[in-house]
Amino acid sequence: MNKDFDYDKYIEDTHKLGRMFLSIGVLALLFAPFIIAYVTNAHVNLKAFATAISKVLLIYIPSCIAEYLIYVPLLGIGGVYLSFLTGNLTNLKLPCAFSSREIAKTTAGTKEDEIIMTLSIATSALTTMLVIALGVLLIVPLTPVLQNPIIKPAFDNVLPALFGALGYQYFIKDLKLSTFAMVCMVLICISIPSLIGDTGTMIIVIGGLSIGASYLLFRRKNKEDK
Repeated sequence: MNKDFDYDKYIEDTHKLGRMFLSIGVLALLFAPFIIAYVTNAHVNLKAFATAISKVLLIYIPSCIAEYLIYVPLLGIGGVYLSFLTGNLTNLKLPCAFSSREIAKTTAGTKEDEIIMTLSIATSALTTMLVIALGVLLIVPLTPVLQNPIIKPAFDNVLPALFGALGYQYFIKDLKLSTFAMVCMVLICISIPSLIGDTGTMIIVIGGLSIGASYLLFRRKNKEDK
């Protein structure tokens, strides 16, 4: 790493910018209904709005706290700010970040990894916006191609193929822990089928169980070493 690079100043600036833009994003989301209502001269029922948002917050506040605790060690400070602001964390940001870590051969929690995570997720966000912009412009001429029944199965299996390929390189590193997590996930999905499509909840539950199992395996290994 460049000796002239002030890492502490970089982290301080990252926190400032991250907090500022996340605050702007939250305010934009909260005030969007009122701005639209003002422009269209519509009436907003404040009581109904408060009731609706309170129900959403009850679900998402615990989920957000858990996701914060899970994702910060994985993606670093800059990566988490960018991921939470731009979205598509599970589908795009995580695979891109993990792939970049493997290519750069960095270790989670190091200064080098912090830089790699931030650059990879920023690149992913910019690429996503570019693809979306092109998609909006080309949606009409490409519709017949995208709806073609011959290639539709390929689009339906893009995510499973992507996560399967990326997940294998991590599963193979610790087969005991990977097997435990996969068995737990299968049992939970069989017991509570409604959770199959709830990716956020499954990540929190399986992540927590995996962390607990990893800690027990770590303690067991230490005892054996002693």
